[in-house]
Amino acid sequence: MKKLSQHQIEIARNHGTEAPFSGPWLHEKRTGTYSCAACGNKLFSSTCKYDSGSGWPSFWQMLHKSSLATTIDTKLGMERTEVHCANCKAHMGHVFDDGPKPTGLRYCINGTVLDFEPSDQTS
Repeated sequence: MKKLSQHQIEIARNHGTEAPFSGPWLHEKRTGTYSCAACGNKLFSSTCKYDSGSGWPSFWQMLHKSSLATTIDTKLGMERTEVHCANCKAHMGHVFDDGPKPTGLRYCINGTVLDFEPSDQTS
């Protein structure tokens, strides 16, 4: 596991959120893969990222069916589906059913708990 900043711990471990339009990766346009900042689990491909206007990076599909797990979140007086890393359980955000085709899903993710690796990165 990576050492997380205090802000990342607040989101990943305490189920916090970043302010809209404040997190990294919101305007990222390069091709690549987004992963969990806590453990490196690959979560999303940039090919499934879109601008939802919500203020958080949004994706219409996760990378693998086993990338994320869900729980029901009722903290704000409404029922939402929380998504967390299936590997380390870090809170990532929520998934809603108002996304684009073909899935109709909007994974609304805190960019603070994502890492991004561009496809053209050389090792």
